[in-house]
Amino acid sequence: MKKIITVYDRYIFMQVLQTTIVAILLFTIVWIAPEMLLNTIKKVLSHEMSAQTGALVLFYELPKIMGKAFPVGLLLGSLFTFDKLSKDSELTIFRAVGMSFSRILRPLLVLSFIVTYLCFVTYDKWIPYSCQKLQDIKGGRMLTQYIYTQKDEKNHPATAVIVSKFLNGKMSDVIVMDFSQQVFDDLHGLENIMVAENGKMGKTKDGTPCWELSDITSYVIDEEGIFKSVDKIDSVNILEGEAAVNAYTIMINSTKRDRDINNKDLRQYVKLLKQERLDEDYRLMLNKYLQRFFHPFVCVLLAIMGCLLGFSKPREQRLIGFTIAIGCIFVYYITLPFFDLLAEKGVLHPFITASFPPLAFLAAIIAFYKSRDL
Repeated sequence: MKKIITVYDRYIFMQVLQTTIVAILLFTIVWIAPEMLLNTIKKVLSHEMSAQTGALVLFYELPKIMGKAFPVGLLLGSLFTFDKLSKDSELTIFRAVGMSFSRILRPLLVLSFIVTYLCFVTYDKWIPYSCQKLQDIKGGRMLTQYIYTQKDEKNHPATAVIVSKFLNGKMSDVIVMDFSQQVFDDLHGLENIMVAENGKMGKTKDGTPCWELSDITSYVIDEEGIFKSVDKIDSVNILEGEAAVNAYTIMINSTKRDRDINNKDLRQYVKLLKQERLDEDYRLMLNKYLQRFFHPFVCVLLAIMGCLLGFSKPREQRLIGFTIAIGCIFVYYITLPFFDLLAEKGVLHPFITASFPPLAFLAAIIAFYKSRDL
């Protein structure tokens, strides 16, 4: 019976694994050393944080680095391994005994799928968890200037709520504008403006979720746009029911970056943005959500590219392959914000913007494979 796993498979798997781990460690050190480590040391020496807190900050920063280190490390690891095998004429021996390129690639693909899974879990679990821990250490994250607009059935604004500051569940300097039913050209008049010193998420007497505002100054406006009266109000409830929950959820998520949210919560956030007809935010977050599934598979593509670049002639300069590899990584990460912008502005569908970079890599690999005649 033919062995499924041969000596060759174990040999290549371990060689690429070892070099990949070294490349990931080097990438992590280079990424963390210049600024992050220096700033942490300064804060520890100035007694802004203890040495233990500083160590925890560095530890919880690691998952964000690992998300990028996995594909980069796999690319460099596979490139270095196969370049060494090529220079030592081992690949020539493998081809001489009848091994095809696909057979040579098999152990590398197994490792790349393992790294792909680790990359997916990193973005789904480890990074959101570490970001939450960092937020707890740093004392929360303040949001400034959040605007929520409630629209009627005709898609006209009914109520606009502006939260100037939001931190740890507490709102301050909240402005509520009630629009009138009269529309002058494209201008919607105002019936009332309330300015509240404080606010929080609460419930009405019957248990319905609502926003509770306190220390309020109310300005009533007539049809001519003139203030009719100015009143002081102790407290008032706004945005009751589903609208209150939706607005509060969107506000909380708007204080976070997409990497701070796990896949399940990000999917619910995307649905909520679509429901509230926040089109630009919806398209951007949908693009980010889809990237969670496309980005990890870049590990497989980069592993194959590293293998292709490693197939070189004995006297061919090693620097050429490494230069191409670094260039590919640079182009991939530098173009991601551009595709984010295209998705946000509706130029391209988020599915296209999320899938195009991996597909472009795949096309480049196919073209490079044909040019190498392997």
